[in-house]
Amino acid sequence: MNIDQANADATERMIEARAVLVGLEKARDVIPGMHDNLLLHAGPPITWERASGPLRGALTGALIFEGKARDKAEAQALIERGEIDLEPCHHHQTVGPMAGVTSPSMSVYVIENATHGNRAFSNLNEGYGKVLRYGAFDEEVQQRLRWMEEVMAPVLKKAIEASGGIDIKALLSEALHMGDEGHNRNKAGSILYLKALAPHVARVSPDSDTASAVLQAIGDNALSVLNPVMAACKAMADAAHGIDGSTIVTAMARNGTDFGIRVSGLGERWFTAPAQIPKGLYFPGYGDDDANADIGDSTITETAGIGGFAMAAAPAIVTFVSGTAQDALHATMEMYEITYGEHKYFTIPPMDFRGTPTGIDLRKVIETGITPRVNTGIAHKEPGIGQIGAGLVRPPMVIFEEALVTFAEAYEI
Repeated sequence: MNIDQANADATERMIEARAVLVGLEKARDVIPGMHDNLLLHAGPPITWERASGPLRGALTGALIFEGKARDKAEAQALIERGEIDLEPCHHHQTVGPMAGVTSPSMSVYVIENATHGNRAFSNLNEGYGKVLRYGAFDEEVQQRLRWMEEVMAPVLKKAIEASGGIDIKALLSEALHMGDEGHNRNKAGSILYLKALAPHVARVSPDSDTASAVLQAIGDNALSVLNPVMAACKAMADAAHGIDGSTIVTAMARNGTDFGIRVSGLGERWFTAPAQIPKGLYFPGYGDDDANADIGDSTITETAGIGGFAMAAAPAIVTFVSGTAQDALHATMEMYEITYGEHKYFTIPPMDFRGTPTGIDLRKVIETGITPRVNTGIAHKEPGIGQIGAGLVRPPMVIFEEALVTFAEAYEI
């Protein structure tokens, strides 16, 4: 068995995947295995009993949105009676930020990998403040979700179709040259996204007031592009999954309780350990005692070679996650130590357009003692309070050690 060749194949597939936004559809209509009593969540598998506050809140909000529960007590009772299934987004070709909860009636972006043919999905981004992905579920949140589904989603669906598809891979390449890293800093990417959609939104909207409202919602939300970017990275990483003999990591995800990874050559198994609280900057009035453990599927960006791995392209991010511009450069340089290759299309201007470090290699993580860097938001441990800061986090080393031992046993090395 040639591990290096397997890793070269996996990394090349990840790099050559061309992720294109081709549609917006109801989750139940396009997500494989989705049904009316299923809720998807971020991270590896988890039960209600072990779920964090933000995840419980988001699951509650989704059941209220679906009309299956009126409050937290009814939602909890439904889940505890076994009437609602909880499964990871990753098990259904889907990703979601923070709690990541996706329900059957929600609209989801449809990303197609034009190179290899696989698809991936992600829900709509609500913006900042009191939002479902941080566990809020009151009437204000429900009203926003309903507006997104009843007003925004039909316009976006028609606009995306009218565009003929938006090449998210190309958008990311340009955003990296404009000071974004694709995970926690999305200002340039969201502007590019708005630019691509605006003519079509104007054309397909039923009236000018609707067009104005939809364009303003996208333009006011610097995270608008994050969800299609995450789905694009999922499509890229999935293209590298299932390569026999490969030690390349194809998923990193957190559910607010556990941090988990999956490996190309080890099938669908998760390797998990307790998630950690990110280190960074807190909004005024908050600190470590208020923070929830790391949560969200957005680590799929680092898995695909951007996010924390591309911090050198986005030095301004350090004002949000703490540190200096030199720290951003060092962060990217360190990630070259644990990756198999360098991206052909995601390049970093301050490093003479060197490709971003891509393809986390289990062997290199163990050999160097370096774990991946992740840029992330910090959620309050109580549902509904929302984001209280932003910072950096690393996966526990033990999950890489367990994965490599399992790899050695599986391939009788």
